[in-house]
Amino acid sequence: MTQTPPLQDIRPSPIAGRWYPGTPAQLTGLIDDLLVQAEVAPISDPIMGLLVPHAGYRYSGPVAAHAFKLVQGRSVDVVALVGPSHHPYPAAIVTTAHDAYETPLGRVRVDHDLLAALGARVPIHAVRHDPEHSLEIELPFLQHVLGTFDLLPLALIDQSYALAERLGLALAAELDGKNALLVASSDLSHFYSQPVANRLDHALLDAVAAFDPARVVQIEEEGQGFACGRGALAAVMIAARALGANSAHIVEYATSGDVTHEYDRVVGYGAAVFCRCASA
Repeated sequence: MTQTPPLQDIRPSPIAGRWYPGTPAQLTGLIDDLLVQAEVAPISDPIMGLLVPHAGYRYSGPVAAHAFKLVQGRSVDVVALVGPSHHPYPAAIVTTAHDAYETPLGRVRVDHDLLAALGARVPIHAVRHDPEHSLEIELPFLQHVLGTFDLLPLALIDQSYALAERLGLALAAELDGKNALLVASSDLSHFYSQPVANRLDHALLDAVAAFDPARVVQIEEEGQGFACGRGALAAVMIAARALGANSAHIVEYATSGDVTHEYDRVVGYGAAVFCRCASA
């Protein structure tokens, strides 16, 4: 019997112990609490993808838990995790050059074979020791609700619809026939007052609920709604639709003001799922 060699080249976490608890017991306890507190109606239709926010768990964890709870216990071979890059690189899309990500809950293997196949369709630049939080912040939740899976991590610098469409279709082509879950990592509006944030965020989430990825990007270009990962979200929606999803459900929304009770400059957080609904 051939044994898989141990993962040696590990991406060190720049945010464990700061953005989320740094010990396994504390992290597991917090995620368990968030999942228990998340009151969300079960969805019987197959879930192809998620939208989840990516702030520190204190702020966005309660919102993210609503989407993650809906895939709890599912067995998945690969998670395609797509978010924005908050750091500049001379590329449209970046990924990790490391063999695995590490969190307090263990290591998540990167599927470099799948990355190579995807990279033949869209340009992807591999980097080392990246400081990006938008992808890593989702991993402990995914580890806790899914168990073991391989990872396809992608951080977008180019948030245009043209790239989102190209990436989304490429993801669908490479994931077709695989037991995969698509995850879009994105926060919503940043640093508006609570009433303005609510208006902008609901306009964006209306586009998500309508399963309109082009509108997700367009609405920001028009200044009517915002998502820092708009291109990532559009790409996941396009891929999910190409793989058979035909409906979207917004499962939670809140702002940082709902946590801090400071409403002058808030960040919006939304959670959604993309499903294949027989009755749609």
